[in-house]
Amino acid sequence: MPRFFVLPGEIGEGEVLLTGENAHHISRSLRMAAGEAVTVCDGAGRDYLCRLTEFRSDCVRAEILSQEPSASEPPYLIRVYQGLPKGDKLDEVIQKTVECGAGEIIPFESSRCVARVGDGKKEPERTARRNRIAHTAAGQCGRGRLPTVRATCPFSEAVRDAAGAGLALFCYEGEGTQPLGEVLAQARAAGVPADISVMVGSEGGFSPEEAERARSAGMTPVGLGKRILRTETAAVFVLAGLALTWEL
Repeated sequence: MPRFFVLPGEIGEGEVLLTGENAHHISRSLRMAAGEAVTVCDGAGRDYLCRLTEFRSDCVRAEILSQEPSASEPPYLIRVYQGLPKGDKLDEVIQKTVECGAGEIIPFESSRCVARVGDGKKEPERTARRNRIAHTAAGQCGRGRLPTVRATCPFSEAVRDAAGAGLALFCYEGEGTQPLGEVLAQARAAGVPADISVMVGSEGGFSPEEAERARSAGMTPVGLGKRILRTETAAVFVLAGLALTWEL
């Protein structure tokens, strides 16, 4: 069934008003007709089963038949902190981690990043485009909450923010790490955390100084096995482990 995210103000008493791209997609791309059903999501974890009732040039109206909490959200908030990779790899990270349950993606610059923000003039435009990628992925995979992508920040800010999570995982290929499986088994025994942060480096990984800074801030350095993972694969690998631990 087609699924659409709407703004809170578009959900009324017994009725939903679909506008903009949603209306265009329903009427022009899908060529739907009155009487057909769609799922509308408020982006905050609630789904509405609706029946299309009226088509206008600028909007589509739908009757709310029922509503319920979304069943597709993980039982915790996942924040993915991704070292800024080269090219369009970040787009792939955003798409795939949203599909795996990420609620927020935070790109950051670290000492070994080849890609750089530069003077920052284009960062608002980049952030807006990345959020569109996240929103499209959320709609396609049936998410109940609308994920967000923040503007790129420095490593120091990212690690400080990430360390505050109930479970803070720092993915590191150097010494002094625990296997991811062991860390997740210990965390599961302690209960479901309210939020989880996953920090992944760029193609060059992290420097020993950055790893020590993350450890000192309270993050748990974890190893991801004997194989070398690409930067665009690492976060997806960890999120799959989270799903296996608490969702499957």
